[in-house]
Amino acid sequence: MLDKALRGEFDRERAKLIFGEMYTTAVAGDGTVGPDEVMLAVGGELGGGAALLRLATLHLLNGLLPDELKLGVRVYVEEGTYRIDAYGEDAARLKRLLAVSAPSSGGGYLSDKFDQFVEAAKVEVRVDNIRLTESGYVAADLIISEGGVAVKYNVYLREDAIELQFVSTDRNRVELAARLLRLAGVNAEVKKREGKRDVWFIVATTDKLEAGHEEFRKALAEIVETTRESVGEEKAKRWLEKLEEGLTLMEGWPKYHVGLSDSGGLMVRFASTDRNSIKREKQRLENMGLEEGKHFTVKMPEGGKAGYVNIFKEGLAHAAWLSVHGSERQRELVAKFVEYILQRAEKAGEEVYKKAGEIIEEGKARGSLTLKDFEKKVEVDGKEHVVKVIDGGAEFDEGRGGKKLLRIKITAEVDGVWREYVITYGRYGAGNKSEGLATARGVTPGDREADAERLAAVIEALTGKEPRIHRMKDGEIKIVCYRDI
Repeated sequence: MLDKALRGEFDRERAKLIFGEMYTTAVAGDGTVGPDEVMLAVGGELGGGAALLRLATLHLLNGLLPDELKLGVRVYVEEGTYRIDAYGEDAARLKRLLAVSAPSSGGGYLSDKFDQFVEAAKVEVRVDNIRLTESGYVAADLIISEGGVAVKYNVYLREDAIELQFVSTDRNRVELAARLLRLAGVNAEVKKREGKRDVWFIVATTDKLEAGHEEFRKALAEIVETTRESVGEEKAKRWLEKLEEGLTLMEGWPKYHVGLSDSGGLMVRFASTDRNSIKREKQRLENMGLEEGKHFTVKMPEGGKAGYVNIFKEGLAHAAWLSVHGSERQRELVAKFVEYILQRAEKAGEEVYKKAGEIIEEGKARGSLTLKDFEKKVEVDGKEHVVKVIDGGAEFDEGRGGKKLLRIKITAEVDGVWREYVITYGRYGAGNKSEGLATARGVTPGDREADAERLAAVIEALTGKEPRIHRMKDGEIKIVCYRDI
């Protein structure tokens, strides 16, 4: 297929899309995607030949790509497994094509792994053929391109809204149009036209369009500016202000509402009639480390009414905590989210900005208690203990089966006895509950009992809450910290 496309016997754009879909499907099953890498693993008895065949195919693909997208890849051999790797700028170029061609359903990617392709996308937007229709409306062609693939949309300046449309009998082409729009920052749902067979379309109006990336908004503003006289000064000014307001939005984020409730509490909410948009925001929050029900709620759209993702005060505070104490990937994701919410709060006014800032600062400060030289008297089971915490720290780790664990290490002296304690937090049991576990040390039962009491005293001194002590049949003693500790 690629060879035919190079000879002009097959559509070049379609060839790139088909190749990209095949390659992303392979990467989803047997590969990885990182900030600076796209890797495909090839194994089995014919692994070497298959790897070389894929390498040759990638070189053929290069012949179809513009110079700025041409890429280099290498094959590595590791214990019978062959890796096809693209690094750095080569990976970024490959991800730009894959972002356009990754398989989708209803406008959303079929694999969360593909979400990382979006980070490397650099869509180009241009305007062409601005004109007046027979009905008297202003119309224009808007072309969005990425990875050597382009789609032309129709834009109309109606009486009450700017409207973007794309219509086709080829559903795959409409899905591609939706994907390119999403890369430009606009979420649009693919729909089938009622009463007509195999006619698919996308329609997005001002409220969705204003959330697009800067280049996209500038292209729409160019259409409005060019036709001010035909549109009318008042209407043109209103639309341009809406597009300008979109400039305060952070690239890649939909428009969250940040404001105050009637009772003065902070409201952080994203609303949409598009189910896929709600699902994407839910997934994004979960990827950051927030939990539905604890940190946010979700209501899916029904009966034409908008659904929403509503973030609790505790959710914003926990996000702020994760921006400091989370894993490297979490810190990167959450820091952008926290910055974006502050940006939206500032736009909403001084009082909203102050409230959001207080919650975020409080969240970041959690767990920042200085442990060195911390001393306190506490009572455990009616017995008083003197606790002096010398040092401490925490780190994320992986347990069996790749389970994410948080290990908290505390060096403390209790009633003159010095020891380093380790509490491991994870999710356990059928209910996937968050718990922290530690095991008492000691050769004799008396030693273990005393050690368990000392650790319980340390936990109560730091948290104000006493953990539970479980004595097992085999003599082992476990100290359990539930989610409220």
